[in-house]
Amino acid sequence: MPPLACYYRTSNIVDYLQLILGFALLVAGGEALVRGAVSVASKFGVSPLLIGLTLVGFGTSTPELVTSLQAAWSGFPGIAVGNVVGSNIANVLLILGAAALIAPIAIDPVAFRRDGTALAIATVLAVGVILFGVLDRWLGAVLLGALIVYIGIAYRTDVASPVQDETPDTLAKSASVWPALGLAFGGIAITVLGARLTVDAAVSLALVWGMSETVVGLTVVAVGTSLPELVTSVMAALRRESGLAFGNVIGSNIYNILGIMGVTALVQPIPIPPQIAQFDVWVMAATTVVLILAVIAWRRIGRATGFAFVAAYAAYTGWLIAGI
Repeated sequence: MPPLACYYRTSNIVDYLQLILGFALLVAGGEALVRGAVSVASKFGVSPLLIGLTLVGFGTSTPELVTSLQAAWSGFPGIAVGNVVGSNIANVLLILGAAALIAPIAIDPVAFRRDGTALAIATVLAVGVILFGVLDRWLGAVLLGALIVYIGIAYRTDVASPVQDETPDTLAKSASVWPALGLAFGGIAITVLGARLTVDAAVSLALVWGMSETVVGLTVVAVGTSLPELVTSVMAALRRESGLAFGNVIGSNIYNILGIMGVTALVQPIPIPPQIAQFDVWVMAATTVVLILAVIAWRRIGRATGFAFVAAYAAYTGWLIAGI
């Protein structure tokens, strides 16, 4: 066998092994994150939904944050902004849809009035910022300020609800919360590492298979940065923690807009690519509207809705790849 062919075969084997390792870390990290998050919720006396909105939702958005910052620093505004918009579309249609296919997701209407409103406001802000044409520092400050206000409101309303544990051993529970937090943050770290290994290996293999860099970016990389959310929501659905699965998606989408776009703007102001303003941001807005209407109408995300979401994401991705 020629030396070059031998090199490519060895390289492919390494990529396949890295892909397998990445998936294994994703599964292990997702399981640890869900277990730790549920334990943290019980020890702090708050709902899994709030933990999903904050600790899990924000933690699993780390790949998107790193990707957007690196893209902004490297002078690729399309990736920096498109990463947020594309991830939000994938979170609802692909991730929430896949979780609902595993187990229908029941929605707390009282909590959703707060969080659904926050998501709607964040989406309106995103549309306004993108149509403004430039992601400037003052806009980033506005987005981050809105995120801080939302977290404060979410925490205050949740701890005031009947979910809070008022038993006398609250101090003892607080003292023992560190192992649960360690498990949750360890799960986040393992999941992010698994996502990184999976994306790198998948991109390498896709290029070897002859796929263009554009197609790889629209498919493998776009979904790859959302792998932590996907694995976490699927694991939560398998464990029948529907509040955690739903909160993970809602929290991640709110954080993507207010947190990631906000931090990116503060670090490196960037122009908004016209194609995102003309098409993709409207798909994101429509996806948010459909999600809110579905929850209002049925107070749950059933398997039929989940299937429709996944099918819609497949159609959207196919439309992008076809270049229509």
